[in-house]
Amino acid sequence: MGPGPINVHPRVLRTMGADMLGQFDPEMTDYMNQTMALYRQVFMTGNRWTFLIDGSARAGIEAALTSLIEPGAKVLLIRSGRFGMLLGEIAERLGAEIASIDLEWGQVASLEQIESALAEHRPAVFAAIHGDTSTTTAQPLEGVGALCRKYGALSYVDATATLGGMAVRTDEWGIDIVSAGLQKCMGGPPGSAPITVSDRAAEFIFSRRKVESGIRRDDIHDGTRPFIRSNYFDLAMIMDYWSEKRLNHHTEATSMLYAARECARIALEEGLENRFARHEAAGRAMTDGLRALGLTLYGQDAYRMTNVTGVYVPEGVDGERVRTRMREEYQIEIGTAFGPLAGKIWRIGAMGYNAEPHKIRLTLAALGEILATV
Repeated sequence: MGPGPINVHPRVLRTMGADMLGQFDPEMTDYMNQTMALYRQVFMTGNRWTFLIDGSARAGIEAALTSLIEPGAKVLLIRSGRFGMLLGEIAERLGAEIASIDLEWGQVASLEQIESALAEHRPAVFAAIHGDTSTTTAQPLEGVGALCRKYGALSYVDATATLGGMAVRTDEWGIDIVSAGLQKCMGGPPGSAPITVSDRAAEFIFSRRKVESGIRRDDIHDGTRPFIRSNYFDLAMIMDYWSEKRLNHHTEATSMLYAARECARIALEEGLENRFARHEAAGRAMTDGLRALGLTLYGQDAYRMTNVTGVYVPEGVDGERVRTRMREEYQIEIGTAFGPLAGKIWRIGAMGYNAEPHKIRLTLAALGEILATV
């Protein structure tokens, strides 16, 4: 019951036991096409380029930023928690010129702040975190894509912690690239990063394509812009692999494809709006229960993620000792924190397979009992 990874849905665990398929086996490529179609619905988009990056959620972040950021390009970031800061770390390694909207941890940027920064810095790329589990805070994104287009920036959003639990309205928000992971609200294991790319962003990315010499073909050509500086995270070649061209870029992680496909099938069978409502109800039950225990919540209710709740460690209480007892006595894991919040708050999740009333009640009862005896 921490900020992730969470317990994997049993259906997902079972499907991962299926045998391997060759990467160009017709059954395998059919699964790839099915997965693309499923995640278009999960991302709430019509984007053709909706697929998987092999690797944890951070692989999706790296692939997006590596493919969008040319050396020396200006990047505008919102930095108000650990993962917003991570975007800056990656952009710096890519040789970007970084501008930022720097806020106190747990705060969100207004549309006015975002537009002011876009107008001042005129970045090539704007990047933000939708739900930052380090602060349990969700950044509003409605209208952000339109502002980025107004000022000529491509937009990227990391939705690792929210996809499948909070609405990620890719097309409605007008975001060019959104990436995520399976290990949070999608109820899967870490190791696969769903991603969706707009036609606008795809055109730019293909202009940076550099086809590996050993697999070069007459029907696939290099781009005209500075090429993408990573081979593994080259979205142009990865998209050619997922397209009808089937460029032999890498061997798809077959078991993770099975897992990602099943995660999406489960989410869509439940219905996205029903799923969002279930996570909202779970988050509300968690916040109400923590307050009933006399605890003080971290952050603002208006911008609180529905699936992870920050709560202050009571004064005089050893937070790590409480976490240890929760795990050893009740087999329940809750999260610690990072940076300026380290040792000050616990982060308690209720997402995916665990966003259920009985699991929330058990977590609250265990926490209450332990706090009564510390």
